[in-house]
Amino acid sequence: MNIILFSRKQVNHRAQQLSVMLDTIARLGVDYTINEDFASDIEALLGISIDPSHRFSGEIVATGDDVVVTYGGDGTLLEAVGLLPNFTIPVVGINCGRLGYLTVDDGDGIEALLERIVCREVPTEQRGMLRVEGVASDGGRCLALNEVAIHRHGATMITIEALINGNPVATYHGDGLVVSTPTGSTAYSLSAGGPIVDPTCCCFVLSPLAPHNLTMRPIVVPDSNTITLRLHARGGEAFLSADNRTYTLADGATITLRLADERLILATPHNNTFYDTLREKMMWGVDKR
Repeated sequence: MNIILFSRKQVNHRAQQLSVMLDTIARLGVDYTINEDFASDIEALLGISIDPSHRFSGEIVATGDDVVVTYGGDGTLLEAVGLLPNFTIPVVGINCGRLGYLTVDDGDGIEALLERIVCREVPTEQRGMLRVEGVASDGGRCLALNEVAIHRHGATMITIEALINGNPVATYHGDGLVVSTPTGSTAYSLSAGGPIVDPTCCCFVLSPLAPHNLTMRPIVVPDSNTITLRLHARGGEAFLSADNRTYTLADGATITLRLADERLILATPHNNTFYDTLREKMMWGVDKR
């Protein structure tokens, strides 16, 4: 087994936790690799040297026996997901960010977590993703675990025509549109007034951003459908974000969204249900009477 450790420069790394992490990996006798930015921060914090054989940059190269452990928040986990060339290995996130909805609060329980990972005692869930067509000029893959959002560039509102399986559904005038997976329904889509969706549901949610229309509301569609979005931007361009990656769209661009063949294997160490997490991290249904 190879444990692939991933983090970002902007994460508030904690020396004691990192020391426990490396000591535990050494004690368990498993191999490990660390992305370059994370390795540099560890060296600076702990005053150690990490051998080049344990460092990597670019894509996360892994085999079926490996596991990715991210150290940060949801943004760190999403960035790691974007670097996976395939989705045959589990990803587990250790939260040292803020909310950490997709990650686990095991910053002070790293040793026990790593032991469970090595013993393969960590349960997993499969999460569907969006495949985006029409943004990668080189024809490369663009996937999103949480959401795809088209939003205005500048002060001028944009217009987005939405079609489902070629049938016109709505024309959105406003700041933009979020198309989310069930996993992403508790992220940007929620802030835009979208519904909370159980991740086992097979659907997508279309949530308008500041629509200039009193009757425009979010809509839920089956994930077996193909969503086509046509952009009209009087300012000449708009932005598209796929999780934490951003692309520029020209006026007249057409984007196609569909369910990806790939599915993320997300580790859930505490075996919490979706509703446990909703209550604990979103304070859902909290009654202080």
